[in-house]
Amino acid sequence: MSQETLIVALAQISPEPGDVAANARAAAGSIPVAAGSGAKLLMFPELSLVGYDLDLFDDPATWVTEDDPRLDVVRQAAHDCGVTAVVGAAYRQADGAAWIASLAVRPDGSIHAYGKRNLHGRERDLFQPGGPGRLLDVDGWQVALAICYDAGVPAHAEDAARRGAEVYAGSVLYTLAETRRLDIHFAARAMDHRMFAIAANYAGTGPGWVSCGGSGAWHPDGTRLTQAATGPGLFTATLSRSELQALRDRDALAGYPRVAA
Repeated sequence: MSQETLIVALAQISPEPGDVAANARAAAGSIPVAAGSGAKLLMFPELSLVGYDLDLFDDPATWVTEDDPRLDVVRQAAHDCGVTAVVGAAYRQADGAAWIASLAVRPDGSIHAYGKRNLHGRERDLFQPGGPGRLLDVDGWQVALAICYDAGVPAHAEDAARRGAEVYAGSVLYTLAETRRLDIHFAARAMDHRMFAIAANYAGTGPGWVSCGGSGAWHPDGTRLTQAATGPGLFTATLSRSELQALRDRDALAGYPRVAA
């Protein structure tokens, strides 16, 4: 049954570099906190289980698979709290394909893996692009996952909207120099397709970068709903189906074109 509102939580964190087990435990610890705020969806940044450092991936221990026991703590917390938690990983599929992935750990213990479609720079040397992926059903809301530069490619969100997405959910790393870019990308994706957009960014620094923070949510009219500062924290936003539908209905009456679901 579709719910009128969806509360989402965004974990703006600075992971332990290369330590999948420690970062999985930290993610699991955030799930009850998110649940306590009423959230049904908890987003983490890109590659949150290891940190964004492409020099790490020569070490096999930095990669995860679907049945990786280090994810068990996240599975258990998601099950206990009824929350879908989306963690970021260097993900090795059964056929050997390597993805920068968002792993949606569901309350039933299953994992929905989405691979980043729009790789850039050195990422192309280490990973393969993912496919379209499936929409996630979270409390009756249709959620499309995106990873960082996916949001910078308008066709990515257009495809999600065509498949019926109501929420465009990004796990990202945007640097201090990309502060405006973060806002423009997610505001445009939300406004162009009349869907909510959310993004979980890093806190702190990494090799060669300083995060701009700014995790938050955007309304389907393109305005910012919430915006974190640069430090770590768990931030929530409430999304309203009636507000979403009102905008879509208004556009339809005005004859504005919209990507058909």
